[in-house]
Amino acid sequence: MDTGKNIWIQKSSRVIKGLIVSYLVSGAGLLLLALLLLKYQLDERKVSAGILAVYILSGLSGGIYMGKTAEREASYSFTEPYYYRDNCIVVKKGSAYENVKGLSDLAGTGCKVTTQLGTGWVPLLDQIEGAEQSGNYETTSECFMAISNGVADVCVVDLPTAQSAALTNDDLVIIQLDEDDSFTGDDEMVNVCIATRKDDTALRDKIQDAMDAIGWNDKAKMDELMDTVLTQQPAAN
Repeated sequence: MDTGKNIWIQKSSRVIKGLIVSYLVSGAGLLLLALLLLKYQLDERKVSAGILAVYILSGLSGGIYMGKTAEREASYSFTEPYYYRDNCIVVKKGSAYENVKGLSDLAGTGCKVTTQLGTGWVPLLDQIEGAEQSGNYETTSECFMAISNGVADVCVVDLPTAQSAALTNDDLVIIQLDEDDSFTGDDEMVNVCIATRKDDTALRDKIQDAMDAIGWNDKAKMDELMDTVLTQQPAAN
């Protein structure tokens, strides 16, 4: 099989995997919301917030595959980013890594690191000097389970994903690394966009116009929306 075809297959696989992750997260989230609605008789405000949370978080789960990078722009057309997320690390409460401030605190500790397969987080693991690659997982839920069970010591993910997981996992600690002692080269992967076929700029422009019309081009507004969504998820109440 020629190199060009291999590259096309790999890129298509990433897109399909991103969609599958989003669909799985959406399905699981809506099922959980339905069960909570039946059990606790949630009011309309909480149900609406829950639905919004499910779709934003499912978009983030799959959106890592569609973040705008120079490489991907060669194959896809992207809207402007509608959300920016910081990367962070997650450790177990009470572990030797709970008070870590930056990557230098992890250097040489031999900590076992993990993250989600097929994402931009994987290369970041190499920036933790002397870390042991404990194996990566198909979903972030499996990553967090590995932290809780002691199979891994440090998980690298984005902040919204970590915050959502922490709502139902009391033994997880989220650490935002010091700006001067954090990951480098991850600027491209922290944006979340909507992608279309490379030649379908008309569709991309229509999507962008719709995003602009509802205020998705306002970073402060989107940050506030995400903060609200996270606090109003059923698991947070």
